Amino acid sequence: MARRAKPDGGKARGLPSKTEILSFLQSAEGKVGKREIAKAFNVKGDDRMALKAMLREMSDEGLVARGRKKRIAAPGKLPSVAVLDVTERDTDGELVCKPARWEMEEPPPAIVLAPSDPIPGPALGIGERVLARLTRLPVGESHYAYEAKIIRRLGHSAHRVLGLYRAPGPKAREGRIVPVDRKSRFELLVRPEDAGDAKSGDLVFAELKTGAPEHRMGLKPARVTERLGSLDDPKSISLIAVHMHGIPTEFPASALREAEAAKDPGLKGRRDLRELPLVTIDPEDARDHDDAVYAEPDRDPQNPGGWVVWVAIADVAHFVTPGSALDKEALKRGNSCYFPDRVVPMLPERLSAGLCSLEAEKDRACLAVRMVFDTDGEKRSHQFSRGLMRSPASLSYAQVQAAMDGQPDAVTEPILQGVIRPLYAAFAALERAREKRSPLDLDLPEFKIELGKDGKVKAIGTRTRLAAHRLIEEFMIQANVAAAETLESRRQPVMYRVHEPPAREKLVALAEFLETIGVKVQKGQSLSPKQFNHILKRAEADEMSQMVSEIVLRTQTQAYYGPNNLGHFGLHLRRYAHFTSPIRRYADLLVHRSLVRGLDLGDDGLTESEIAHFPKIGEEISQLERRAMAAERDSNDRYVAAFMQDRLGAEFEGRISGVTRFGLFVKLTETGADGLVPIASIGREFFHHDESAHALIGSETGLTFRLGTTVTVRLVEAAPVTGGLRFELLEGGAPGQRPARGHKSGRKGKPPGGKLSRAKRRR
Repeated sequence: MARRAKPDGGKARGLPSKTEILSFLQSAEGKVGKREIAKAFNVKGDDRMALKAMLREMSDEGLVARGRKKRIAAPGKLPSVAVLDVTERDTDGELVCKPARWEMEEPPPAIVLAPSDPIPGPALGIGERVLARLTRLPVGESHYAYEAKIIRRLGHSAHRVLGLYRAPGPKAREGRIVPVDRKSRFELLVRPEDAGDAKSGDLVFAELKTGAPEHRMGLKPARVTERLGSLDDPKSISLIAVHMHGIPTEFPASALREAEAAKDPGLKGRRDLRELPLVTIDPEDARDHDDAVYAEPDRDPQNPGGWVVWVAIADVAHFVTPGSALDKEALKRGNSCYFPDRVVPMLPERLSAGLCSLEAEKDRACLAVRMVFDTDGEKRSHQFSRGLMRSPASLSYAQVQAAMDGQPDAVTEPILQGVIRPLYAAFAALERAREKRSPLDLDLPEFKIELGKDGKVKAIGTRTRLAAHRLIEEFMIQANVAAAETLESRRQPVMYRVHEPPAREKLVALAEFLETIGVKVQKGQSLSPKQFNHILKRAEADEMSQMVSEIVLRTQTQAYYGPNNLGHFGLHLRRYAHFTSPIRRYADLLVHRSLVRGLDLGDDGLTESEIAHFPKIGEEISQLERRAMAAERDSNDRYVAAFMQDRLGAEFEGRISGVTRFGLFVKLTETGADGLVPIASIGREFFHHDESAHALIGSETGLTFRLGTTVTVRLVEAAPVTGGLRFELLEGGAPGQRPARGHKSGRKGKPPGGKLSRAKRRR
């Protein structure tokens, strides 16, 4: 029990200070309420009412979290026993939870379920609710804050479930809902009166019926709350991802009215750039064009062999002003989301594909930067201006590359000498500086899903990486750096794109893995991007480039947005901000507004209110970016599964892309499709999961399955509803005995020496 400290001066009638209360909450064990606080500080009589008012005030200020039954806790701290919702499964197969009740604005602490004794009933799955005992994990030991051990099951949480409805068969009285989340292992039971107007094969939202008896097979009863349409419609595939991740698709009427009322600004207060042949270069299927480029030799005799590079970006800040309905909706979305069949834009189409899109032969408002480079690609100066441009052509990467390779078309022929060739010459200079800078150079294949006219997958192939891609990428990087430098020099707020160096524990794990393939790196040693590139080059000589690239990628931290400059490790840059895509990223819009404010380019710049909330906005748009990435990935997985459904039983070559204690993930060489080989189907012996080597090793034969190893698999299941693929291992693994071709049986035995170590469980 905490002892009462002396109250701060001026505190009424000896009440504890807020600081003292927070200190007590941080150190207290078990449940804490007003009674425990009053007892700890010897608060009696009328002072109890004053204490109650102080605690209410602290709650309003976000200093404490008030739970049910009048329990009080410090922010971010959880009680020793709590009700948890199972929300997801991490890359190692561990179940991840969050508190069933969390009232703080900050994200709840990360919680992982510890392996425990078998629990009666079906295996625990996503969406279930449990009562668990929590243990705080030491800082740095795991990326989870708590480990939870289940005390008992409490049924399912009351969140909505998106799934496929299957009507009752001839001999059944109830229908079923198959959740679209592949991590969910349970189906839901739907009685006829709870099905609404849903038809078999429809995508539906459902909610669990609390208090209703369970089915004899353990299925949970549910009712359909919303019908979205038939799964047979190819458009449903991306629709699943949109709804699963809560991505808003409809714009409020107020935002649409503002978009319709928007007008071009004209030339007043702007630099006339319409004589500059600024061209857009994008993918063939680009839905918007927010950047244009132009390059010419520098005529300054003091800069022989130098180049002037212009990058002009759509002036979204003119149309989307702080506090407007458009602005609020853009912040709510954070970014545009791109799916094989559609785009869910950050801005209404009138802006994203209209007034803000740098279409050819149309006057468009822009925010441009003129950069001067020397013959070795080192930047000498740059200058921003608000302008009006008129692009002579909207080009594709393939179109530009074909022109440079001697196959110009009717559009590129007239501008080949005056526009396209100078762009490549300037890029050659910038590439010399890039090689000297030596950013992280990962060479991993990128796959593209091609849809037919019927909306179904026509083909899946690798994207070709052209010099035109690298040209635009480098020009955009230089413009982004120039934006960050200008804002820093003007002492203006910057929404940085931050990519921190890898964590020490990940570097240790990388060194342990590299040691298994004969590459020596001192454990825990800080590595620069150049040193990473050297490792990748050594692996390339041993034909292990892709495997090592995967591991190096997993070693990196996740980039995010924030107002504090911690550099960009991957690009090997001291400062970096996103400036070049304000149509589809809110972070870029903030950088534009800050430039407008700092350079006095108009009255629609960054506001004091935005500046005050910069840290919070950075967190929000970082989370929204991750949401979009997850939705796009889920959609692609479902399209791939739909494409593979007609190829059940076929054999494929692939590489092991993930190694977990419950099986192997295999990425197919042909399509990039990822699927699971369950550990039970590999062999009859027990396979030990060696995390440092990223391998499964047979306890009897020594048969080893390592990340990056080439294997042959047979497709045994493809589920478009969930996007899941399941393979059967046919060939692969070394050394030792290989599993028999077509072998399906087998159960893993108990690991030698008992349970896995705690460190392995917490990974």
